[in-house]
Amino acid sequence: PRAQMLFNSFDFAVFLLVLVPLYFALPQLLRPALLTVASYFFYMYVHPEWWWVLFGCTVIAYLSGLALEHWREPFQRRVVLSAAVVANAGLLIYFKYTDLLVSTLNRAAKTDFPLLHVVLPVGVSFFTFQALSYVFDVYRGRFPAERRFDIFAAYKAFFPQLVAGPIERPGNVIPQLKVAHRWDWDRAASGLQLILWGLFKKLVIADRLAPFVKEVYAAPHGHSSFQLLVASYAFAFQIFCDFSAYTDIARGCARILGIDLMENFRAPYFARSIPEFWSRWHISLSTWFRDYLYIPMGGNRVPWLRWQFNLLVVFLVSGIWHGADWKFAIWGLLHGLYFLVANALGKIPWRVSLPSAAAWLWNGVKVIVTFHLVAIAWIFFRAESLKDAIYIIRRIAKHPFRGPALTYHFGMNELLIAAGAILLLEAVHLLHLKTNAREWLARRPMWVRWPAYYALIFAVVFFAKQGQQEFIYFQF
Repeated sequence: PRAQMLFNSFDFAVFLLVLVPLYFALPQLLRPALLTVASYFFYMYVHPEWWWVLFGCTVIAYLSGLALEHWREPFQRRVVLSAAVVANAGLLIYFKYTDLLVSTLNRAAKTDFPLLHVVLPVGVSFFTFQALSYVFDVYRGRFPAERRFDIFAAYKAFFPQLVAGPIERPGNVIPQLKVAHRWDWDRAASGLQLILWGLFKKLVIADRLAPFVKEVYAAPHGHSSFQLLVASYAFAFQIFCDFSAYTDIARGCARILGIDLMENFRAPYFARSIPEFWSRWHISLSTWFRDYLYIPMGGNRVPWLRWQFNLLVVFLVSGIWHGADWKFAIWGLLHGLYFLVANALGKIPWRVSLPSAAAWLWNGVKVIVTFHLVAIAWIFFRAESLKDAIYIIRRIAKHPFRGPALTYHFGMNELLIAAGAILLLEAVHLLHLKTNAREWLARRPMWVRWPAYYALIFAVVFFAKQGQQEFIYFQF
């Protein structure tokens, strides 16, 4: 994948400082066009050659929506829908899976077809899925086809969520693009708070853990079991902080412009089961698969065996969506098996009444078990290969605490900073489970509120890991 204008860069700060006043200075009629131009500038900033993929995807979805509203005959509508699905899925398959399919064919049939080494345009998995959600919603009558191309193009290319989501539905964003938003100091303040919180997660936690995880996972045979264990825990928090940071910054930027994007994460590591984890993790993707794959396949309204099959297919496709490597398929299937076991256990009538203290303890045990199941699956997600993933799991299972825990480049100071930041992160999540943490802080007295803001700014400025690092989900 190619680099982009990063949210954690000076260039993006300048981009935002120019765009925001210009956006509010223009009349509402011209704002969608401005957002479209700005979004394409954002996307093409480093490597402009892939603009046509985004534009082509936009045109296909736009024309498909108009055709679906124009033609009322069921057969004609099915043809349009099929053509739109094939076109968008074709773009995604060509760019993302061509070499995987060729290499798999070569191994299976002992052929020697050359790999094409297709370069993956950043964000292609996200904006093709967003296009498909629009076409499906128009086809089902859930949303009318948008006739203004500038508004539709702004929705498809909206720069905050273009590269790594959330995967927005047309019913949320398009109506907001038609509203004449006025500058609002409260919205701007809450947007900046979201951006600051995202930068804290990205720069202080994720980027601090990234070099250690990369070093250990790049050469698992050269590191101790304890280092593999610590690196696996570190990756669980790295990927969450990295990905949720992108969402926070995206939502903050959109909020400044008067647009609300959906929440994509809800304290996922406090989930007490795998089904609950998936209701809290990458919500825009999990609900996408639920609405556009799982339910059309019959969901749970089918015989029991078919229901289990539907669940496994959804998780398999979800895994493959993440990357052109069979390790992602294993990651998805593993979560599918977790899900099946959790559903089976949920059918058992436990009916045990526990005192409040014991119930609290039991919930804590379930949170810890769920987190470790997720962390084991993350090993397949992060490892360089399936072989490495199996080796890492075996080493950890056999001698989890053998050898040193840290490396020369990731010493005790780095560990303490990361651990302290993670404790703060989870404390905020714990508060957020009871109430909106940001709104809770906004209601505190000034002598509580402003020191908290300054402390967060201080942490970002003085504890940020040096050097710009891309967001993990850019590769998807």
